[in-house]
Amino acid sequence: MRTIVHLSDLHFGRVDRALLEPLRRRIVELVPHCVVVSGDLTQRARPEQFRAARAFLDTLPQPRIVVPGNHDIPLYNVARRFLAPLAAYRRYICDDVEPALVDEEIAIVGVNTARSLVFKGGRVNAAQVERVRVKLCDLDEAVVKIVVTHHPFDVPPTSDDGQIVGRAPMAMEMLAGCGADILLAGHMHLSHTGDTTLRYRIHGYAALVVQAGTATSTRGRGEVNSFNALRIEGRNVRVERYAWEAGGAQFTLMQAQSYERSDEGWVRKLGV
Repeated sequence: MRTIVHLSDLHFGRVDRALLEPLRRRIVELVPHCVVVSGDLTQRARPEQFRAARAFLDTLPQPRIVVPGNHDIPLYNVARRFLAPLAAYRRYICDDVEPALVDEEIAIVGVNTARSLVFKGGRVNAAQVERVRVKLCDLDEAVVKIVVTHHPFDVPPTSDDGQIVGRAPMAMEMLAGCGADILLAGHMHLSHTGDTTLRYRIHGYAALVVQAGTATSTRGRGEVNSFNALRIEGRNVRVERYAWEAGGAQFTLMQAQSYERSDEGWVRKLGV
């Protein structure tokens, strides 16, 4: 079995610092095989915010797969935004903006969807998807294949479709050909788990879409701070949502959903 902790939208510069130690403690207790952070580590991509984010990341278990978000590109420094948009991210967080981890049970591949030309939106291009294909396509079918982006490939029915990453239909067709199993993302500050069948309708294919809320930001958008843990064992995955419980000053398991991988993708186990 593999346990993956999925954090997103830390937003150092606008964090509730009272959450940092309880969050770190809960993550350590989960004993993850990997910690995934799906973007927006900072609020305004300033060096001091990246330094604070890096200091927090260094308290978490390794290995870690981290990708940038749109807030990790400078907003007001126009020269840096267009000439070196991820220079500070590379300096303080990781030079590799599309990291990967592969073992005999899971393969996790990060994709950078942050772009200078848009303020909130994101985009993926064919070259990026081809790099994912190279890393995933030749793996054994037993390996659970996971793609991490900041901007999501799907959103809940009541959410704005404009939040979806640009060129998503192209990417989904290519990822389906490699059997990508799980798509992890953030950006919306809302927790959600679903699948791709309704939006993309790719015959014989359904990927699991797991959206993380904000783990530490004060901008919760009506939802308490939270993060996800995925328990993956063979053809089964359990998605757990841990949310901040102010009264107990801790992150508590609030919801769990279990899924099984069938020949046509992931199917939720009802009553589990």
